[in-house]
Amino acid sequence: MQSLADLSPEEFAARVVAWGGRPVHARQILRLFYERDGAVPWAELVLPRGLRDQIEGELRAGPAEVAARQVAADGTTKLLLRLDDARTVEAVLMPDWKGERAAGCLSSQVGCAMGCDFCATAQGGFGRNLTAGEIVDQFLALRREARAAGRRLQTLVFMGMGEPLLNLDHVRAAVGRISGNGLGALGRRQITVSTVGIVPGIEALAAGGLVVALAVSLHAPDDATRARLLPMGRRYGVEEILAAADRYQAATERISTIQYCLLAGVNDSPEHARALAALMEGRRMHVNLLRYNPTGAGLSGTIYEPPAPESIEAFLQVLRDGGVVAHYRRPRGDGIDAACGQLRGRHAAQTADEGGSPVG
Repeated sequence: MQSLADLSPEEFAARVVAWGGRPVHARQILRLFYERDGAVPWAELVLPRGLRDQIEGELRAGPAEVAARQVAADGTTKLLLRLDDARTVEAVLMPDWKGERAAGCLSSQVGCAMGCDFCATAQGGFGRNLTAGEIVDQFLALRREARAAGRRLQTLVFMGMGEPLLNLDHVRAAVGRISGNGLGALGRRQITVSTVGIVPGIEALAAGGLVVALAVSLHAPDDATRARLLPMGRRYGVEEILAAADRYQAATERISTIQYCLLAGVNDSPEHARALAALMEGRRMHVNLLRYNPTGAGLSGTIYEPPAPESIEAFLQVLRDGGVVAHYRRPRGDGIDAACGQLRGRHAAQTADEGGSPVG
């Protein structure tokens, strides 16, 4: 059944009017739906006779189903949400190290077609694009988790399953609802869209006027290493991707982030660090270093490992010595299937072992 979150305010108002209500009823219902994190408190509404039955007969006005939930010792919470076609998608809540804030990570597709060799999501292949409502449902589920933990969902990043810029229409619609007044009301300056470097997608994102932050998953400073890790690297070179990010930054006045996952013996040498620093020269971009979370053999059969802590510190120091604004994002979610795609894969395997459908 289609989620209420799948409809824009205008689309929902048109349906409500067709069912005998008024636009004001649609606004009231949507406001409460978003305020209560995806569950309409019908008892608080005065509606025309039969309107609630009409709505619930055609739309799901409640939260998405949680198929699995994992909580790490540090409070990181991973949700596996079941969609109407029985497929599943991951969303993650990451508490801030200080204060009462939390960050959320959303998926944009069921699975992913990018084939990044070290990514667990890639091992499951591509299913389909998510609808705008399925993306919004993740946001509402994470905000509900944050509130239950006494925290406030402060920032969102599209860095879960899938490539957001290959589902840009639905991502754009979802951001509009997540940030809209009277809806999700999360400021667009708190939202980041991540990409492996789809150059036309970066251009389209800039042209769309969303003015969200951009993060580029670079993971290597040279085309040869990058193509080994990310097949998309054979289509768009490092310089071409960074040039697109430059144009996005100029158009939106938002500083872009370069995501760089460190893999022992692959992209973590001082030479790689110096090459990355050279790429950043003259650019006002942040480099975010990530420590690889082991997920087993990649699509090529390669088993990747995270670098030693001293290698990470040395890489970070080379960047800073080169004048780069760089940070190391400490690992989160130890003790659970924290890497993107892991929980979905484990759940699908368990379901198959139990004699059920392995659809993930």
